[in-house]
Parts: sequence; structure tokens; C-alpha cells
Amino acid sequence: MADTRKAPPGARAQAASTASDQRTRMVLDQVEKERVASDAKTARLKALRLAKEAEEEAAKAAAPPKAKAKVKAKAKKA
Repeated sequence: MADTRKAPPGARAQAASTASDQRTRMVLDQVEKERVASDAKTARLKALRLAKEAEEEAAKAAAPPKAKAKVKAKAKKA
């Protein structure tokens, strides 16, 4: 004989809800991974920028100061 038992009420809805929750969790996990990767990239780029700025500042401090050009007074027209 065939199985005549019916699934308990709400079992189908429960299964759909569980699948939906799994998809939601999967999406949230992916978003979290992308955020972590983005934060790591931002930290790496910031470290590179700060190192470059420090190097430029050190080079600027080591270079002799430039002599300021004297401004010549303009001749007055009569």
C-alpha cells in the first residue's frame, strides 16, 4: 500500500523557511568576508601611503633649503 500519512501542518513552510535562513546566512557570510578583505586592503594601502609620506618628508628634510629669489623693485614710470 502507498504511504497515506500526511506531513504535519506547517512542515512545508518550515522547510522553506529553513532554506531561506540558510541562503540569508550564506549571503551574510559572503558580505562579512568581503568586508574583512576590504578592511585589510584599506589598512595595507594606508600603511603604504604613510610610509611614502614619511620617506618624502625625510628626503625633504635632508635636501638643502632652496634660496629664495629676491624680488626686484619695478622702475617707476615718469
